[in-house]
Amino acid sequence: MAQSSSPISGVAERYAGSLFELALQTNSVAKVESDLNSFEAMLAGSSDLTRLINSPVFSSEEQAKAIAAIADKAKIAGLTGNFLRVVARNRRLFAVPGMIKAFRQIAAEHRGETAAEVTSAHELTAAQQTELKAALKSVAGKDVAISVTVDPSLLGGLVVKMGSRQIDTSLKTKLNSLKLALKEVG
Repeated sequence: MAQSSSPISGVAERYAGSLFELALQTNSVAKVESDLNSFEAMLAGSSDLTRLINSPVFSSEEQAKAIAAIADKAKIAGLTGNFLRVVARNRRLFAVPGMIKAFRQIAAEHRGETAAEVTSAHELTAAQQTELKAALKSVAGKDVAISVTVDPSLLGGLVVKMGSRQIDTSLKTKLNSLKLALKEVG
């Protein structure tokens, strides 16, 4: 996996690597991945939770209590629940999104897959996701696990990030390029 010089990504990669090793030992990689996806969905849907993990105002005890309550309520127990509690006690909640991303990449590599982040202007159907996976597999030469997010500001098309490559076919980018080209002409 490519190492980054960012301290946040370094922390995220170390924690994700440790969590993956524990999940592998306990044969619970799929369960941990599912729990992390649930937590990520909660994070995306709650500005209060986002503020909790990013704000330095909350003490580690407050963060730990809040994360414990959230994990219990969401039925995120076992390895993932304990992991989130440890991260909160160690004041590393700010890096949880990076940890989730890094865990996905490590798990995908372990399965012989490559991970791709796809941003779409609208929700993709199951058939579209299958077709996209097949197209990416032909490019990557191995199975591709995709993580799809929706960004209506793209207007249309996709942005696909796979490893160090990015393919941007969004209407937003095409319109911006056209706008720039027209400025140069005029």
